Amino acid sequence: MMRTRAGGAVADRGRRQHPATTTRHGSNRPVSNGVLTLILAGGEGERLSILSQVRAKPGVPFGGKYRIIDFALSNAVNSGLTDVGILTQYAPRSLIDHIGVGRPWDLDRSRGGVALLQPFIGRGRARDWYRGTADAVLQNLDFIADRDPELVLVLAGDHVYKMDYRPFLALHREKDAEVTCAVRTVPISEAHRFGILDVADDGRVTDFIEKPPDPPSNLVSMGVYVFSWPAMRDLLSAERVDFGRDVLPWMVRSKRRVYAHQFAGYWQDVGTVESYWATSLDLLSDDPGIELNDLGWLIYTRSEERPPARIGPDAVVTRSMVSHGCVIDGTVEHSILSPGVRVERGAVVRDSIVMFDTVVGANAVLDRVISDKEATIGPGARVGVGDDLRPNRQEPERLYAGITLVGKRARVPGGIEIGRNCRIDPGAVERDFGRRRRVRSGETVTSEA
Repeated sequence: MMRTRAGGAVADRGRRQHPATTTRHGSNRPVSNGVLTLILAGGEGERLSILSQVRAKPGVPFGGKYRIIDFALSNAVNSGLTDVGILTQYAPRSLIDHIGVGRPWDLDRSRGGVALLQPFIGRGRARDWYRGTADAVLQNLDFIADRDPELVLVLAGDHVYKMDYRPFLALHREKDAEVTCAVRTVPISEAHRFGILDVADDGRVTDFIEKPPDPPSNLVSMGVYVFSWPAMRDLLSAERVDFGRDVLPWMVRSKRRVYAHQFAGYWQDVGTVESYWATSLDLLSDDPGIELNDLGWLIYTRSEERPPARIGPDAVVTRSMVSHGCVIDGTVEHSILSPGVRVERGAVVRDSIVMFDTVVGANAVLDRVISDKEATIGPGARVGVGDDLRPNRQEPERLYAGITLVGKRARVPGGIEIGRNCRIDPGAVERDFGRRRRVRSGETVTSEA
């Protein structure tokens, strides 16, 4: 047997073990191990700028061929949890196409499986748009009640990590908790982005503060919770719309049985452009935080049939990930290429993330660039150049780390020079650049289409 970094035993050589699916008393729907898994995948992800403009954040490509949601989904099935509901909302089409019927995760079964849950208007319902994480679950109580689980595992769909949920669930049962939160430490400079917890020696949570500007500690909630179903049913209400902001603080103040489970493995919230870029390129290090080649805990995804990558006679590829269907005739350095990317002769891709079916023209240069799907970089264009690191004028709080974004299906003219912290909007074409041969650092090119 092999073990993950979280310490849980898994099947050797990536062979999935699916325990028998059990049916709760009074329910006509099966639930694996008495646990229903809900993945919250409806977030808009504004901090990712144009990367999440055309898709929900969990649907953003990551690591070449994957999507961010693949990590939560794969963790669930590798933990033997095969009854999954995915709560979608913002720009769900890409995510729905990716999940399909759940076949890549072995969730296309009649017993258990995956369900995509979207907001809806029904008779007697006064609202339809999810107002927060807890409200999203509240609006799907009928779906949960139909399964009548023992436990409800609630996962964020936009984090990159490997976690065996079985020890987490075991601790919850051992403590007879009403809710258990997965927690970990982060650098104190990042702690203001998360819920902060104070935990007693026995693991009981004694305080919970959501995203304080001056955090008292760096022990944070991972946005991973397990609820006892009777407690969840009683706790959710129209007044408490968010787990971190409303439900958990209220439960702690009310002396409910709230416990913490310490997670020591790799975990990253890739909610900003900088964290997404850095976490992606960390995959290329000698000792990556998350090992995609671990056959004992595979990350599953929907994968298209494409030919193997082809490396031309004059190509140079170093410390990079090159997906299937790529054709490389230029130079790729410390970069990640999704399926179908073409790098033509003389082109250089450096410290960059290039998504599906993008074409980098002859003699073009990408340096510290994130290019979305199906973009075209014209011959001789230089994108991400210079030492001017002025923040983007339109999004100074999102684009400030020297990373330039090229949107989905954008067409960058040949020969143009584009600086740092620039944003080329999705669908922008040559005429949107006007007569400019240079886009200065911090500028944005909008699409008039």
